[in-house]
Amino acid sequence: MEHRHVRGVGRIPTKYATRHDRINRWFPAFWLDGVEMHDPRLARFICKMVPPQCPFERDIVLFGHKLVHIPPLCKLNPLYEQLVGLRFRALSYLADDCQEDISEYI
Repeated sequence: MEHRHVRGVGRIPTKYATRHDRINRWFPAFWLDGVEMHDPRLARFICKMVPPQCPFERDIVLFGHKLVHIPPLCKLNPLYEQLVGLRFRALSYLADDCQEDISEYI
């Protein structure tokens, strides 16, 4: 994948670079897709820090009956989808390239 250097952001994939690169620095979702895993320590850190599911989804239960279901509002946040993709790439790197057991992160 071809990358382009953007001042204040670093290297981002060319497909996300536009003539308005200054605007793109405020949207990390554009460059999270270009992050590649090459360090097992970084991959483990990402797997520990990014939750496997939306942490805000809840069921409110009273006396064994579900009263309210709070939907996962993370789906409305485009950054969350990018973080989940980054976590998946980190898990894949640990399992495929490093031959590590990833059951503790799932």
